Amino acid sequence: MPNIEELFKTLKVKPHNVKLYEMALTHPSYNADANTKHSDYERLEYMGDAVLDYAIADLIFNEYKDMAPGNMSKLRSYLVKSKTLSSYARSINLGEYIISGHSVTKDQVKQSDRILEDCFEAIIGAIYLDQGINFVFELIKSIFLEDVKKFGNEDMTDYKSKLQEEMQAEFRESVHYDLVSESGPAHDRTYVMSVSFNDIVLATGTGKTKKAAEQDAAKNALKKRSV
Repeated sequence: MPNIEELFKTLKVKPHNVKLYEMALTHPSYNADANTKHSDYERLEYMGDAVLDYAIADLIFNEYKDMAPGNMSKLRSYLVKSKTLSSYARSINLGEYIISGHSVTKDQVKQSDRILEDCFEAIIGAIYLDQGINFVFELIKSIFLEDVKKFGNEDMTDYKSKLQEEMQAEFRESVHYDLVSESGPAHDRTYVMSVSFNDIVLATGTGKTKKAAEQDAAKNALKKRSV
């Protein structure tokens, strides 16, 4: 397994039980190919999924005092979906630390949203068991709070889909998104994305993930079109 000291530094974790983290970074194919019985990330993924749901639900509940339960559930679902979690995993280079069997290459690991999502949840589970609920809650808060704050007490609109529908209905062509810049340390990146149509930039947006920044850019473009 690659040296995970850098990952600990990124997450600001001083591990008590390193084996928990090694387990969280072991893909099931490692045991299948090696014909061994080393523990993999599946049980820790279960724990991490539950911890994430609790922590993010708590963040949303306290951030939006008047948000309807249905919208709270929509926002939580958006934040814990595969694309979002795999994006967070990529922001801390989690794929570099995952070990797998010969049947799953390193490139396949890095490209797989599902594997990255599962390992991200497993790491959260490992941190919870190793560091306790207060520590892992603060870590989750530092990762998700800014994206939680980007949503107002309104319908959880998919602004990208809405913008695409408007542009295609009017012009029968699609918009596209480009990375403008990224900044901040590996564990706390901020992305700026632009949305363009026929090489004309309609708007830019920011977020802690590229997907969140794209949503923000689409939202800003829709605002401009309504003026």
